[in-house]
Amino acid sequence: MSVKDVGAQKLIEKTAARLEKMEELKPPDWAGFVKTGVSRERSPSQRNWWWIRAASILRKVYLNQKIGVSKLRKEYGGRKNRGHKPEHKYKASGAVIRKILQQLEAAGLVKTELDKNKKPMGRVITPKGQSFLNAVAKSIR
Repeated sequence: MSVKDVGAQKLIEKTAARLEKMEELKPPDWAGFVKTGVSRERSPSQRNWWWIRAASILRKVYLNQKIGVSKLRKEYGGRKNRGHKPEHKYKASGAVIRKILQQLEAAGLVKTELDKNKKPMGRVITPKGQSFLNAVAKSIR
């Protein structure tokens, strides 16, 4: 049983519950007041939204190797209601995604991939992160 074999919703819920127990993944003080993007009207209403987003980002890094903040902003963005004007797509908050990726790196679940000139190419999953997600996937039936 691997990450690709189970449903995304169940995997994210179980992963978020396990990430909540990790001391490296704690929401910053501003997380209770911030919106997740320009296209949102309010901040998230769920109590554990930080860990749900972290679990979702971890899954996306697992599935799409060498993914960066810019592509993740595009993935989590949405359409903004602009009144009588046509809707447009806007990117998600980069600060939230960046902070979660930094926390996942501190936990040892992801790492920054560098090219030959030592420039960052994106985040990749570590063996520890791979085994963590596979263990969560095996626990789902």
